[in-house]
This record gives sequence, C-alpha cells and structure tokens, in this order.
Amino acid sequence: MNQSTVAPTAPAIIPASWGPRGRGTEISYTIVDSPFGRMLVAVTARGICALSVYESDEWQESELRRDFSDAKVTREEIAGNDGAARAAAEAVLRYLRGETARCEMPLDVRGTPFQLSVWRELCAIPDGATCSYGEIAARIGRPSAARAVGHANGSNPVSILIPCHRAIGANGKLTGYRWGLEIKRKLLAFEQARAGGTLLHPPAHTAGLVSSRVARATV
Repeated sequence: MNQSTVAPTAPAIIPASWGPRGRGTEISYTIVDSPFGRMLVAVTARGICALSVYESDEWQESELRRDFSDAKVTREEIAGNDGAARAAAEAVLRYLRGETARCEMPLDVRGTPFQLSVWRELCAIPDGATCSYGEIAARIGRPSAARAVGHANGSNPVSILIPCHRAIGANGKLTGYRWGLEIKRKLLAFEQARAGGTLLHPPAHTAGLVSSRVARATV
C-alpha cells in the first residue's frame, strides 16, 4: 500500500492525453540559463512535458525531438513566439529562486501506472532529503521492485520538478543520472542548503554534496 503524502511543494501531475512519442500533440520549447546550466523547458497546451538541464543546447534539443518524435515540436524564439514555454521557464526559475513554494505550472507527462506512482513518490521526498530505490519501492507497496524503480526513475522526462535526483543507491552513494552526476550533486546540495535556510541565492557553482542523508520522507 502506498503510504506517501505528496509534499505541498510538489507540482500537479496530469496524466497525458497524447500518445506514445508525443503522438497527437504540439510542443513548444525554450532554452534559458539556470543556476545549474542551460535549461530546456517544453510544454503542451496542458503543462510542462519535458525539462532538462545540460551544458549543450544541441544535445537537449536532440533528446527532446527523439523522445517526442511523433509530435510537432517548435522552438518558440525561432517561431517568433514568446509564449507558453517562456512562461513555464519563468515559473520554474521563480520556484528555484524561492519566490514560490512550488512550480505554478502543472506537468503533462505520459507514463505507465507504475512509473506515475514512482514519480509521485519522488515528489513526496522533502527538499534536502534522499531515498534509496529500495525505500521508494517499499513505499509504493512493491518492495521487490527496486530495479524497476530505477528504470522508472531514469525514464522521468521532467528533471528538478519530478526530483529523480533525490533517489540514491542502497549504500547511500549517488548513482547514474540522466543529465549527469555533476548536475545531480548540484541539485542535492542546492536543496539541502535551501532546506537548512542557508541559501540566499541559487549557486552558479556548487562545491560538493552534503554526504549524509538529511531526512526520510514523511509517512
């Protein structure tokens, strides 16, 4: 049985109405600077469908078009349009600056029921805390599914807002992250500083990760 309670800072997750690889939808995206590198934010008419952070715009655009190969995908600035994707990016940045308690944009994501349960459980982990894949599996009522939780974690299309960076190995060490372990370290250190009330501004560079797990998610 799933005993988690979604944190009040968690974004609203709307199961997608579009088909595999974005079939039947139109997506616009923008790429902006963020405290953690270049950030791509992509939206449908219903909400954010993809968010990535990486040093290369080209890599992120290629990943987006691969994941949504059956959708109509347009970069807002190139289309002479500064609309929904830019507004979504600004909402994410306001959240990162601490101006809002949660991102004000809903998430429009497609996943299996199991993936959605994992992603919602990730959102229940408080800022500054981490959980192992095994702990997450137990909390969604599938204690033997730690490996499947890892796969669902790696399939997460929306970094930061669905905080897959908060999932760690059973030994407490960081494991693979779709957008690179350095980004994962920066995200965790940023959240730990924010949870501790010591962060005045999001860091451009983060020296390291606080090594110990801070807290368990509230049951």
